[in-house]
Amino acid sequence: MASPTKTGQHISFLGYGACALASSLWGTGFYFGRLALNEMSVEHMVLYRFLFACLGVLPVLVTHWRSFRLTRSELRTLLTAAAFGIPIQFLLQFHGLARTTVSHASLMVGAMPVLLAAAASLFAGERLDIFGWLALAGSTVGAALIVLGGTHGAGTHGAGARGQPTLIGDLLVVASLCTALCWILLSKKLMLTHSPPVVTACTILSGTTMLALWVLGHWEMGQLGWIERVPPPPVAHVSATAWAALAASGLLCTAATTLLWNWGIHHVPASRAGVFLNIEPALGSILGVELLGEHLGPYAWMGGGLILAAAVTLTSRSHAPEPEVVLE
Repeated sequence: MASPTKTGQHISFLGYGACALASSLWGTGFYFGRLALNEMSVEHMVLYRFLFACLGVLPVLVTHWRSFRLTRSELRTLLTAAAFGIPIQFLLQFHGLARTTVSHASLMVGAMPVLLAAAASLFAGERLDIFGWLALAGSTVGAALIVLGGTHGAGTHGAGARGQPTLIGDLLVVASLCTALCWILLSKKLMLTHSPPVVTACTILSGTTMLALWVLGHWEMGQLGWIERVPPPPVAHVSATAWAALAASGLLCTAATTLLWNWGIHHVPASRAGVFLNIEPALGSILGVELLGEHLGPYAWMGGGLILAAAVTLTSRSHAPEPEVVLE
């Protein structure tokens, strides 16, 4: 019979493994998104991604819905978190990806742990010491260097697909990180009194409903002649590669990753598990360079190094703010 100490070590090992696996899968999200964007618009790609994600979280709701009750105030918080976290954040993020490269977008996401720590300090009353503020400054400089490494023009839709980062694309990814902070902080508030997997599942389902209403409503208004016509959601002419990328990004990069992360940080200190978040931007940029033939200029390399160094400095300190949910 295993001793309590060995059992605890085994659970900790599994917890760290869950966090590492989640971050690795998150790192593939932009790559799969780029494959799907080759055949459809941003709106349709994001909608399909989250429809697959809903399939992934439905079992959680089926097994827990009887015990999940929200007050009217909590319901407003959930719906607000869902709006910021899914339609707003992901449409901004992938419109940015359509105008920049996978490598640039991935390196930008590396600033998320530092931005989260700053937001928690400013809005949630968590303390950020001098090392934390220095990490924030370094991460900000890193993001600025990555932006400077892009093309200094307005950019056109699809510019990123040709391997050229643009200023507007990089800035849209940064804007998506800011909206992601709203989702994280609001979700954290709900998770103080409710099961994290159930909150995650309800947020994904609510946000996907809002996203579907926006995308399909926009198409219907075009059919009625109220706005310029837009194409219907593609189905018949989508390749097997694109469908596989959409399924992977929804089931693996969204549903499975968030559930794995939330389980992991309930069994290990989140401040230590947070260092695994740095796998995401590193793996994402490697995939962009190695599989898509993208190029990172010297500014981008320096900026990415600063962002990753800042994130490691912050998340490896034992008293760092503890993220309770992460988005990609």
